[in-house]
Amino acid sequence: MDKTAAEVLPSQAFGAVHTSVAHESAARHVSGTAVYIDDMPEPAGLLHAYLALSNISHGMIRSLDLSAIHAAPGVVGVLTASDIPGLNDMSAMNRKDEPILAKDKIEFDGQALFAVIAQTREQARRACALAKIDYDERPAEVDFSDVDTRNGKLVTEPLVLTRGDTEAEIASAPHSLSGEIRIGGQEHFYLEGQIAMAMPNDGDEITVYSSTQYPAEVQRTVAHALNVPFHAVEIHTRRMGGAFGGKETQATQFAAIAALAAQKFNKPIKIRPDRDDDMRLTGKRHDFNISYRVGFDDDGRIRGVDYHYALRCGYSADLSGAVADRALLHCDNTYYYPAVHAVSAPLYTNTASNTAFRGFGGPQGVLGCERVMEEIAFALGKDPLEVRKANFYGTRDRNITPYRQQVEDNIIGRLVRELEKTSEYVRRRREIRAFNTQNRFIKRGLALVPVKFGMSFTNTNSNQAGALLHVYTDGSVQINHGGTEMGQGLYIKVAQVVAQELNIDISQIKATATTTGKVPNASATAGSTGSDLNGMAARDAAIKIRKRLAAFAAKTYGGTPDDVAFLPGCVQVGSTRIAFADLVKQAQFARVQLSATGFYKTPKISWDRAKAFGKPYYYFAYGASCSEVSIDTLTGEYIVERVDILHDAGKSLNMAIDIGQIEGGFIQGMGWLTTEELIWDRNGFLRTHAPSTYKIPLASDRPKIFNVALTGWSRNHEAISYRSKGVGEPPLLHGISVLHALSDAVASVANHRICPRLDAPATPERVLMAIERLRAQSV
Repeated sequence: MDKTAAEVLPSQAFGAVHTSVAHESAARHVSGTAVYIDDMPEPAGLLHAYLALSNISHGMIRSLDLSAIHAAPGVVGVLTASDIPGLNDMSAMNRKDEPILAKDKIEFDGQALFAVIAQTREQARRACALAKIDYDERPAEVDFSDVDTRNGKLVTEPLVLTRGDTEAEIASAPHSLSGEIRIGGQEHFYLEGQIAMAMPNDGDEITVYSSTQYPAEVQRTVAHALNVPFHAVEIHTRRMGGAFGGKETQATQFAAIAALAAQKFNKPIKIRPDRDDDMRLTGKRHDFNISYRVGFDDDGRIRGVDYHYALRCGYSADLSGAVADRALLHCDNTYYYPAVHAVSAPLYTNTASNTAFRGFGGPQGVLGCERVMEEIAFALGKDPLEVRKANFYGTRDRNITPYRQQVEDNIIGRLVRELEKTSEYVRRRREIRAFNTQNRFIKRGLALVPVKFGMSFTNTNSNQAGALLHVYTDGSVQINHGGTEMGQGLYIKVAQVVAQELNIDISQIKATATTTGKVPNASATAGSTGSDLNGMAARDAAIKIRKRLAAFAAKTYGGTPDDVAFLPGCVQVGSTRIAFADLVKQAQFARVQLSATGFYKTPKISWDRAKAFGKPYYYFAYGASCSEVSIDTLTGEYIVERVDILHDAGKSLNMAIDIGQIEGGFIQGMGWLTTEELIWDRNGFLRTHAPSTYKIPLASDRPKIFNVALTGWSRNHEAISYRSKGVGEPPLLHGISVLHALSDAVASVANHRICPRLDAPATPERVLMAIERLRAQSV
């Protein structure tokens, strides 16, 4: 484009940040053409692996006879723990407490014993059942009722938060109370199950296609198992069909099995468990048993609070320590505690190792303190929202968290006031009270619950990211980074960042599959940090390219680099405009480097776990939700009538993507707290191990009226990703308002004199039992 071209151009090319651009795979998702691992063309000679699972929860293997398996049709061989040349371990944090394959000790029902390798997946699956196993079965600890929640065996070190004299404040407060809440776990129920395909290469080299959120962790585990250097293992992840935390550490086992079998048999290997076995093998969201004591004044303002967060972790640590820590670091939610004492108890049980799940302990931490707010409201006869607002963090004082971080970006007061108005909370609450007095069997409930969520990994080392950016001579751009795409829209957001910096159309940019061969040592895509970390790393790389092009343009056309303007699709130097592709072609001819790496590490954060002191979070994301429900007091069945959400995504990178994340997060959070119930029998067998018995929300469970909005006025006070905020996890916490709306409806049967203490999940059965309990207590 020369100087005679049109002088008037938009300031930014199509698809830059702060615009609603479609997900980069949206069309392929809905048309079924997006390629997942099981859609990839199968290489010649591909064999299939399948895992044989234990059918006891605790004990030892006396003997294992595999002769019938070896004789079964299509079976090529069997992979056992003794066949692992390196480390038989898939534990997170190198704790060496979680074997890839059990050797002799069994610690949960469904633990992987060995893998059968066969010509077809069905042959491998059927052959697994032919093993003759003699167990020495031992007593199992499965549920909270089996363990001492105060002094039971722990899988990792507890955390203690303390500030002020909690005991004295509770004792001297005008009012005090105590109680506990039981919170169930949650199955990830990703649409694409766990899967991996391994391809042996030259020498000790191996390539693994893995459905994982954490390619670097998979690389580490596979390399250790194969006893090869990391550089011999390359992990590829183009996309996942959902993950929600379930593929952060849990994907490593399947990748390791595929790689070990590929090495042993020198053939490509694929492994994909059935949904039932996937659910038995893998960990869930941690269920919690939270006890509390609180002292408060006549206004409902807390003087001191004491929490004990016990969580069922399973047989190994996995990420339970970090999950427990985040739960405690969210025991305050949006509230200031003058004095607080909180302790975690990560308990050992004979169940699969529980793991990361969207929110990573934060939702359970918030649920504990929201129960306390509800209890205080019932004790004083106040609206729970009034009590919540009385305890909000301040902006100039009352703004120090239990872990001593100052809340510098508090917007919760303004946000809640706005949602109160737009949801017509006061009017509807008055109308619902009138409705309940006039209706004998159908009761309604309403709750408005705020959210504050800390954004960063508490493991400081994880707060870093890398990117690799190539510019080709036709003006097209390829960006690769360490983040993984699981449907959340990370790839399109990072591409938008590149579009912003180079001022080129989003169609010119392609985000390529995440691979350890391009960006090494990347952190997990988790903690709502994907856009923050990888976006900033990509931005760093794009800025380097832009500076080089600016220097070249200035040298070629005159002026200084500061005189060079990047306009949509072109570059202007003085009165001359050059198409971006033309400038790139000229720069390459002049031997200007058109490839750059980018790097970012989150500043200003620190966390001393031993002292429970520091600034673990770079910033906070805020939001609030108002939910209305109606319940049938004869059956416990209920309907979510209306939900209004106002959420803080900062200056959103992509409003459409963020709204989708908020809607999906809310539904998943609502499902966790209402319909999704995990049940183990006394022998430790997971009874809800299939879609027939485990109930995620259906389309028909969607609120009848569903209003979701972003705060148009919010900006991240930290200079990250164009003042946006991470939005993957915080919206899940909005589902908490549904639980409290159900509680409000249940409380109406006793004229709101008794706190229902409704545990989660609030299934219709549990709602009905709470109704009957309150009726009996109110007689």
